[in-house]
Amino acid sequence: MARLLNTLSAVVLLLVVLLSSAGAKSKRLEIGTAAPSWSNLIGVDGKEHSLPDAKEATAVVVVFTCNTCPVARAYEDRLKELAEAYKDKGVVLVAINANKGETIESMVVRAEEKKFPYTYLLDATQEVAKAFGATRTPEVFVLGKDRKIVYTGAIDDDGTLSGRAETHYLRDAIEATLAGKTPDHPQTEAFGCGIQWKK
Repeated sequence: MARLLNTLSAVVLLLVVLLSSAGAKSKRLEIGTAAPSWSNLIGVDGKEHSLPDAKEATAVVVVFTCNTCPVARAYEDRLKELAEAYKDKGVVLVAINANKGETIESMVVRAEEKKFPYTYLLDATQEVAKAFGATRTPEVFVLGKDRKIVYTGAIDDDGTLSGRAETHYLRDAIEATLAGKTPDHPQTEAFGCGIQWKK
């Protein structure tokens, strides 16, 4: 029975990853590129937010995510732990939902259920996701002090969602950035659901 469940989980994850490659709107930004700025994105706190809000941050972690993708949902607790672990070290984590059809009301409900300790924003026009070249949820971009991209890709290498990652790409990238170093793995392949684009 356990083997059957593992096989089914692997099949479902493979389908998610294959589907995530469809509908890409733009090329993902390269390492060293200045991050696109944004403004007037409504958050679950009812306020408008912009990238300059984090001007004092040593690093900004931008996570494209959503309410509905099972992969994105599986990573919520890990993102909470990271946000809490680095909030006193000058790191700001911002989650952005660009999925077609998702609403700020549903995001507020999810944020309250999970008690997100980070900013959760709605990219209603999808322009921010397109500017970054994001295609999947979750997909992360780490911005250094100069707001250039120092890491992009997956949160870790736990492709089976077992909770037993061997390489923690995002955590390692944050640590390297705080130390003024280049991450060992500056770019990896994000896996998850494809962002649902408007036609």
